[in-house]
Amino acid sequence: MATVIVNGQKKAHVREGLACVITGSIEFASRGDADMIKITEEVAEAVKQTGLSDGTVTVFVPGATGALTTLEYEPGVVEDVQKALDVVAPADKFYQHNVNLGDGNGHSHVRAGLVGPSLTIPFVDGRLTLGRYQNVVFCDFDARPRERSLVVQVMGV
Repeated sequence: MATVIVNGQKKAHVREGLACVITGSIEFASRGDADMIKITEEVAEAVKQTGLSDGTVTVFVPGATGALTTLEYEPGVVEDVQKALDVVAPADKFYQHNVNLGDGNGHSHVRAGLVGPSLTIPFVDGRLTLGRYQNVVFCDFDARPRERSLVVQVMGV
């Protein structure tokens, strides 16, 4: 391992070697209707199982009604985020998607598009670099329960 010095200050460490890419999944059931599920431990375990020391882990939601974010996962914050999304993209408003497809989840697609389908987290010495109260959270915005399978891709040395 080497230390990078920029303008006389220690900035980071470098671990040399061939990079490796390992792809897996995290699977679970969700309830829909802005269900928020903490998956921090599952992501950390996926990184641990690779045996890699330093790199990044990307989690991706295949599908158009789920999203990923980080937040302090406590009931008040979860409720606040859900209420904010009810204001930004309320379920009871007109959505052209509902007219086009008739499935009643137009708000789900809008919410998922606003929050986003992926999250990348650096890890160092095999540990996620999340803040003290920061958790990885899957958001299910669909109008019904679903079985979910998230793609987890770990790249590093």
